[in-house]
Amino acid sequence: MQKIIGVIGGSFVEQKYLDLAFEVGRLLAQKDIIIVCGGLGGVMEAVCKGASENDGLTVGLLPASDIKMANPYVKIPLATGMGSARNKIIVESSQALIAIAGAYGTLSEIALALDTGKKVIGLGTWDIPGVIKAGSAKEAVNLVLE
Repeated sequence: MQKIIGVIGGSFVEQKYLDLAFEVGRLLAQKDIIIVCGGLGGVMEAVCKGASENDGLTVGLLPASDIKMANPYVKIPLATGMGSARNKIIVESSQALIAIAGAYGTLSEIALALDTGKKVIGLGTWDIPGVIKAGSAKEAVNLVLE
């Protein structure tokens, strides 16, 4: 069975984080990893774009009931109609997660992941106990797959 890695992060972040997310998506796709994310913009779109351009499989768990909300690089959009409660599904669907930047929504996903014992790798995100810091996209992908 293919590995499923969650990539979480902010909708509105600096370009350097979008670049990191794109590279994470590219690297995960090259390793034949399925990416699950929230399916919207920002980090979510950048990681999906990086994966999509490298024939990766991306799953977007959307907060609303309309799959048309998905960014154009989500290959499998799943409408939940659950708002931020979908964060729990993202975490539970992932074997491990990479967090890139982000605000309180990302923090909630990190907390849910740590609470369930899942590995969380951080790139420019919340500095809290349990999050393993990475200095680059390559390092984050290597750490998440260990």
